[in-house]
Amino acid sequence: MGIYILKRLLLIIPTLFFILLINFVVIQIAPGGPVEQAIQQAEAFQGMGATGGETATAKSNYQGAKGLSEEMVEKIKAQYGFDQPAPERFWMMLKSYVTFDFGTSFFKDKPVTQLLWEKMPVSLSLGLWSTLLIYVVSIPLGIKKARQHGMLFDKSTSMLLAIGYAVPSFVFAVLLIVFFAGGSYFQWFPLQGLVSENFSELSMLGKIKDYFWHMTLPLLAMVIGGFASLTYLTKYSFMEELSKQYVLAARSKGLTESRVLYGHVFRNAMLIVIAGLPEALIGIFFVGNLFIEIIFNLDGLGLLGFEAIQQRDYPVIFGTLFLFTLLGLILRLISDVLYQVIDPRINFDSRGAE
Repeated sequence: MGIYILKRLLLIIPTLFFILLINFVVIQIAPGGPVEQAIQQAEAFQGMGATGGETATAKSNYQGAKGLSEEMVEKIKAQYGFDQPAPERFWMMLKSYVTFDFGTSFFKDKPVTQLLWEKMPVSLSLGLWSTLLIYVVSIPLGIKKARQHGMLFDKSTSMLLAIGYAVPSFVFAVLLIVFFAGGSYFQWFPLQGLVSENFSELSMLGKIKDYFWHMTLPLLAMVIGGFASLTYLTKYSFMEELSKQYVLAARSKGLTESRVLYGHVFRNAMLIVIAGLPEALIGIFFVGNLFIEIIFNLDGLGLLGFEAIQQRDYPVIFGTLFLFTLLGLILRLISDVLYQVIDPRINFDSRGAE
């Protein structure tokens, strides 16, 4: 297993390199970058300076009407680091990323690592709680559906799961706001934010209540939109195991159904669920969080990345991309390690880490 882990860790390096390279090339050819935005703002500022009591002739001679000078444009390029050729900028970025130095945000004037550190608790809080709730709901429900396959319970819950799978989580979020956050009906929960303005003044119990009061609707939207696929994965994994010969042999020995299910079937059936954990975490943390954070105005990594794309804040874009990719690769490696821990028969080293 150690050789396999080492190979996978070494594979992370070229994977990160090519992902950053592809996105760097795409960013370079995309219009409306930070330099263009800064030039437009400067031209608009100069154009405003030409208004007032000046004559039409003076306005036409004003620099804002002609555009910025070449010297000013070069200064703007140097300010954002675009005075160097693209290959040199990419090489400098790679060298700084080795030490996790993601540069400084163009528009927030803060180091990207500081921004990521400040926003991380919100995304982690939302992602961890929603993942826990999704698994707490999905696994027992999937097991019960497998045991009662084709019965009334299975058919009735399948309809609800189909709705949960088809409707995106952000749609549920909007509906929850409309019904329960003062949209049109009830105002039982806050509309936005992770805590109240007087959070620091509350007691410890009051802080806990306030926190979960704000988290209720975002978590509910993510759980409703995310538990369907895991439930079906659990159900069909258990159904496949229940049809195997070792289950029939265990039953023929007079073992109870619960003993057969949780003593023999559970470990084998959970392998495929564990294999899907990294993708589930990535989807919940970095895709589901994005829309939920925007809708509920939760100041986390998803909202930070969305604002960075809007503003063409390249250091923040590449910093969040690097972090998301690295975490995703590590999560997949952890999934493989758990595979062998749960089932020692699996040996990745003997398969050449394929």
